[in-house]
Amino acid sequence: MRVLLVDDEVRLAEGVRRGLEAEGMTVDVAHNGTDGLWRAREQDYDVIVLDVMMPGMSGYRVCATLRAEQNWTPVLFLTAKDGEWDEVEGLDTGGDDWLTKPFSYPVLVARLRALVRRGARERPAVLEAGDLRLDPAAHTVRRGDVDLELTAREVAVLDFLLRHRGEVVTKLEVLDNVWADDFEGDPNIVEVYIGRLRRKVDRPFGRDAIQTVRGAGYRLAADGG
Repeated sequence: MRVLLVDDEVRLAEGVRRGLEAEGMTVDVAHNGTDGLWRAREQDYDVIVLDVMMPGMSGYRVCATLRAEQNWTPVLFLTAKDGEWDEVEGLDTGGDDWLTKPFSYPVLVARLRALVRRGARERPAVLEAGDLRLDPAAHTVRRGDVDLELTAREVAVLDFLLRHRGEVVTKLEVLDNVWADDFEGDPNIVEVYIGRLRRKVDRPFGRDAIQTVRGAGYRLAADGG
């Protein structure tokens, strides 16, 4: 396993490097975001460990830049920032996992191995299907050059459909991923929101992106309709 570790805390980075190498991993180290980005561009890695606050370029910017360049190497943020919104920002910029300093070393190793098993799946910071674009971090949706006004729940449903564009998803899958696990309301609420989305993202533009697959569920056309 080849790991890129980017952290400006030299002593911590050296300790992590030695520990990971003892586990049989090959580790390259950079001490600022600019050098880390250069290494990530020049070398293929199985996983990247990024600190958030670094000189040159923050870990958020490094990750967002890699994702914009279609580099889907798994990223784990390793940082002293422990606010939930910091974690949200890290994940929304395309990160895969988050570990707060001080951390348990066995947990770090286990998280890295889990990310490598999961592989470098495409997970863009901006979701697209044709000219339909959703930015999860900014909570904005556009159809071509037109900004669309969607509620938070409508954005969540569209986000799920876009992440599975071209695939059929069931009503239960939408409920499980968008509503709370303990949701006890009418499952037909999914149909209500599908209808709302069609009225906002499809019909005004003469599109038919959000399709009902009889007896199976729903599918968002991969080309955006």
